[in-house]
Formats: sequence, C-alpha cells, structure tokens
Amino acid sequence: MRPPIGTFEHAEPAAESDACTGPAAEAVRAWSGPVPADQLLYVDTDPEKADTEVFVRTYGEELWEASANCVVVAAKRGGERGLAACVVPSATRVDVNGAARRQLGARKVSFAPRDLAVGETGMEYGGITPVGLPEAWPLLVDAAVADLPWVLIGSGRRRGKLIVPGKALAGLPGATVVEGLGVR
Repeated sequence: MRPPIGTFEHAEPAAESDACTGPAAEAVRAWSGPVPADQLLYVDTDPEKADTEVFVRTYGEELWEASANCVVVAAKRGGERGLAACVVPSATRVDVNGAARRQLGARKVSFAPRDLAVGETGMEYGGITPVGLPEAWPLLVDAAVADLPWVLIGSGRRRGKLIVPGKALAGLPGATVVEGLGVR
C-alpha cells in the first residue's frame, strides 16, 4: 500500500509486519485504541538515515511538519523519581522546565539518561516510540501532534517508522494532550 505521507515505496499495517518487533509490535498487535488497527502503518527505512534532518531530506520534506519525537524524561517529586515520555513535533524540543514539569507535578524534570531510557523501554535509542511504552508511565502528547491527520514516529528501532493518526497517540494508555509541550 502507498503510505499517506512521505516518499516511502511501501507501507503495511504494523500488526501484520514481520519487521515491526519488540514492545511496539506487541502493542499494535493488541491494539484497542481510538482508530482501527489497520491505520497503524509500518514503513521500512534505512537506519543510517534515522536522524531527523537526514531522514526528512531522504524521505520527503513534508515530514518536517508530520513527524514527532518521543523523549523519555525523569521527573523528581518529593524524594521520588519517575519516568515519563513526551511526544513533540520533530522541529521542536520538549519544554522540560515548563510544560512538562507542570503537567507532571514535579519539582525537576530532565532528560533520562540514554541507558535508562533504552533499558526501561526495551527500545533502541533513536527509535523510541510512544506505542508500547510501559502503561504505568505518564505520556504527554503535544496538542500539535495529536491534531495531525498522520504522524511519523519511531518504531522502537532505528530501522523503520510508524505512521499513525495523531488521535491514536492521544488515545494511548496514560496519555495527556498538552498545549505548548514542544517549543522552538
């Protein structure tokens, strides 16, 4: 099938793709979200071109406006530390000291160390996706992402991406839509 965004040659329902693996694959195969499971698409991509700027130049400039990054953050509240994920447009960065901190009710929020993010998600760094994250985690989704008809996000690996409706991300377990989570 032809994907709805980008210049990819082929897309397939993620739940049917042998290339979609790990926690993201488990989540799409057990999908019961706000959109039909066949709208969660997988596209195969070159892992050497996974970084956003190179990726967009390779697979279509319109992806600047249609792609999002999932960032794992560590929030400190009282004496406790917890993990959360933030999904923001790729052309922005997570407002950790403002919107994320307020929404999580934390004293301090910082980017989680790479090893911790990879270990806790079971996903590759540079491919972390909100689909298949631990259900107990808070998931903050920028309103601009939730409003997109189609969003390109990681697949849990540097090879391959998911293309999903923005409202699918807003309907994930633990998700809260936040205005201004991503800032330029």
